[in-house]
Amino acid sequence: MRRRQPPALPPVPFSPAAARAHRAGLGLTPEQVADGMAAHGIRLLPTHVLAWESGELRPTEEEFIALARTLWCPPAHLMGTRPARLRDYRVARELNQDTAAGRIGIALRRYQDAELTGRWDGDEDQTYALAQVLGLRLTELVEVTGRSGELDQRLRRCVDGRWQAHVRAIARLVPVHADDLAAVLAALQQENQVSAHWGAATWGTPTPTEPVQARDLATRFWELLGRQQPDIPV
Repeated sequence: MRRRQPPALPPVPFSPAAARAHRAGLGLTPEQVADGMAAHGIRLLPTHVLAWESGELRPTEEEFIALARTLWCPPAHLMGTRPARLRDYRVARELNQDTAAGRIGIALRRYQDAELTGRWDGDEDQTYALAQVLGLRLTELVEVTGRSGELDQRLRRCVDGRWQAHVRAIARLVPVHADDLAAVLAALQQENQVSAHWGAATWGTPTPTEPVQARDLATRFWELLGRQQPDIPV
């Protein structure tokens, strides 16, 4: 019985116009680009370069990295859009999966599963390493690891109950110093309690504040955390 092949990731984001503009800016011909890529271990014809620039073909991950090196530009400049997946951020750092997994300190298969599913199950230290290796900001980290929904739920529980009970769980999602996280969660709960107090006001008292929504909590959480200047930027 033939083994089922795992589903493939979408192609690396690629902007034909950006590739064409970078080549023109350097004054290179397609032949020269092909020669330059050969120095990075990728052998192809000049027609491949033209096919990429026309949008007829898309480069593979290895070809994409070699092209960026040949054109002396950061890989992200050739994407034409901000990275949206773990794989995109990894390619933007010119890393293959094996190297990324080794630097993070996890098994290759486990890292591959994270890229494929968009779900991350690492502990606080591994999550911190992931952000450092891939150059992720904290907001990007939570987004591309599929943890935004869990963070929203945790923040709601913090303002509705005892925030102290959620510090460790949130630190697994957002790897920052426990003292910084505690200060942010305490402030977030205090602000929400003030809003709830005014919300119960009667006629003749200050205008009630609208209930805080989950996304508003997340936005305020990131604002407060940014003021703590964590090791990883917000």
